[in-house]
Amino acid sequence: MPTYDGTEGAAIELSQAAKWTKIYRDSLAEEATAGGRIKAHFFGRDILLKILKQDGCMGIRMYYAKDENGQKQLILVGANAEGEDMVEGTIADKSHFCPPDCVESELNG
Repeated sequence: MPTYDGTEGAAIELSQAAKWTKIYRDSLAEEATAGGRIKAHFFGRDILLKILKQDGCMGIRMYYAKDENGQKQLILVGANAEGEDMVEGTIADKSHFCPPDCVESELNG
């Protein structure tokens, strides 16, 4: 089982992030489900901090999901040092979707 210390993850170059988000956006044209065109999710800092401030939380795990209507969802849950989901704590969804809540950037070209 992994152990986490809060340092997991690393910065990547904008060019790599832009390339990967473009590959994903290009794949959306192939999806036929009702929720298949979601490009991004936005979560505000308050819910992110609420998860991160839980005792023992080392980071946030994100689960891909679809709701009963086929809409893509992104579920956030804290993870402790042992890598276990902190399911007794705050679990988040209800993000803002792009589209329609989109911005222009290299990541959403």
